[in-house]
Amino acid sequence: MALTTVPGRTGRTGPARPHAKRRRGGRDRHAEGLAGYVFLSPWLIGLMGVTAIPMLLSLWLSFTNYDILTPLSEVQWVGLANYERMFTDDPSYWHAVRVTVTFALVAVPLKLAAALGVALLLNKAWRGVGLFRALFYLPSLLGGSVALAIVWVNMFNRDGAFNSFLALFGIEGLPWVSDPDWALQTLMVLAIWQFGAPMVIFLAGLKQVPTELYEAASVDGAGRFRQFWHVTLPMLSPVIFFNLVLETINGFQGFTAAFVLSNGTGGPVDSTLMYTLKLYISGFTDLEMGYASAMAWVFLLAIGLITVVFFSTGRFWVHYSDGEK
Repeated sequence: MALTTVPGRTGRTGPARPHAKRRRGGRDRHAEGLAGYVFLSPWLIGLMGVTAIPMLLSLWLSFTNYDILTPLSEVQWVGLANYERMFTDDPSYWHAVRVTVTFALVAVPLKLAAALGVALLLNKAWRGVGLFRALFYLPSLLGGSVALAIVWVNMFNRDGAFNSFLALFGIEGLPWVSDPDWALQTLMVLAIWQFGAPMVIFLAGLKQVPTELYEAASVDGAGRFRQFWHVTLPMLSPVIFFNLVLETINGFQGFTAAFVLSNGTGGPVDSTLMYTLKLYISGFTDLEMGYASAMAWVFLLAIGLITVVFFSTGRFWVHYSDGEK
């Protein structure tokens, strides 16, 4: 028990008073809490200055006719006019929605399939596998860079490397990036080619699948396909779910390649007019920042709704090792 000097009696001690302990404990906790906020302050400042405040300002602007050139003090409130125009009086908006949904529905499943297929091939202990893993992951390191998009456009133009390769087999190439029927597919191929990030995640998931399950399935007479269908996929379902959510969101957010390929116009003939590119054109080309802000908030709500749908339906097919769903 802690002892303290009793007032008025020199040299004599007694038990410390409980309220003194509480005061010291309260001061210590207050100091620790203050130190925590000090360490968090760079992140909190960034959150408020870069994310929270701009988001709230964008929400307010979505109900105005702000055009960048007009001072905020002179902006006029237009209510739901931007949203009404978006849904009822802007055909290019719905065209951008169709292009983006088509891109996501095609590119994301093929990208995940390619990532899983390569992960299964590289999930072996043979010589040089580390080098191949690094090479397959390399395109994902470049991400959505402008340089990569420029290289891709030059590769698939009329005189590009891809048509030169086809010419070796006597096949006449096409102007892939300038043909409205093939421009979007060119962007899809670029997105699928960057399957390195989900591939690494699939590899990590495959390492966690117990070999005893494959041995038991083999004893029961299951072949490679049945083992993959009844063992690998169920055990990988949490990883598949994680990759599916992330890649779907990334698919809807595609911008850089479409911007570079079309010189910021969404061409040819609006075939690559992705939603984010339409938003950019509305805000920074047409100077309709209020309308672009409304588009951004609808986009945010749509992505949130898609995520909710994934999490709501995931419990029916995502299986965890502890038996929970």
